[in-house]
Amino acid sequence: MKLLEVNNLTKQFGGLTAVSQLDFGVNSEEILGMIGPNGAGKSTVFNVIGGSIRPTSGKVAFRGENITGLSPHKIAGKGITRVFQGNMLFPNFTVVKNVRVGLHLQTGIGLFGFLFGGPSAKNRENSLYSKAMEILEMVGLFDVADEVASKQPHGKQRLLGLAIAMASEPKLLLLDEPVTGMNAEEVTAMVAMIKALRTKKGMTCIVVEHNMKAIMGLCDRIVTLSYGKKIAEGTPMEISGNPVVIEAYLGAQNAS
Repeated sequence: MKLLEVNNLTKQFGGLTAVSQLDFGVNSEEILGMIGPNGAGKSTVFNVIGGSIRPTSGKVAFRGENITGLSPHKIAGKGITRVFQGNMLFPNFTVVKNVRVGLHLQTGIGLFGFLFGGPSAKNRENSLYSKAMEILEMVGLFDVADEVASKQPHGKQRLLGLAIAMASEPKLLLLDEPVTGMNAEEVTAMVAMIKALRTKKGMTCIVVEHNMKAIMGLCDRIVTLSYGKKIAEGTPMEISGNPVVIEAYLGAQNAS
């Protein structure tokens, strides 16, 4: 049984079909890439999986359970976490405090309790400090734990977003353009980190990315979308040489 299965997924916005009869699956501990030109439907697929929009038709199953149309909160509680393209941080908090905010999902006291609760809530949160530091060490941010998040370079802020996502102990990570805006050194570090999460934590990932060098070096398989439809699926080598994929990106005239 696959960890995640998407069957006959369709999403229409008025007269526009953003995703059409899409089928794909993700195996446990697999890194699956999803690529396609702008407007191909990649973000819509992530939004449906994450629960922020409901599909017009089709089904999403996670660990054998139908999660189609559940709220984002319920889907997150089942073990699916999305890391968005933008750096969604508390910029004036320290790096470690950002991760501790992420851990509030595990404590049961909620974010409000963490920020404004009494001594009991504070003590419970303080006990998670060592866990937050372990996560920071895993993503290479241990040395900047007490520094302000907004003062970190872009690459480290992206790693912090990944650390916050890891705080919820997900079974599946949806990574939305994880290397966007990074320089070559930062891209290499992020790719290595995602691979390490799979090796050390058994993490499963779906990665949407426009950086083809990164996606080809990171993923086990790649699904290619164009105008909301799957046009190819295979290994990076198979996808890179697929004439249909090349045409979708470059156009028939440029491809020839």
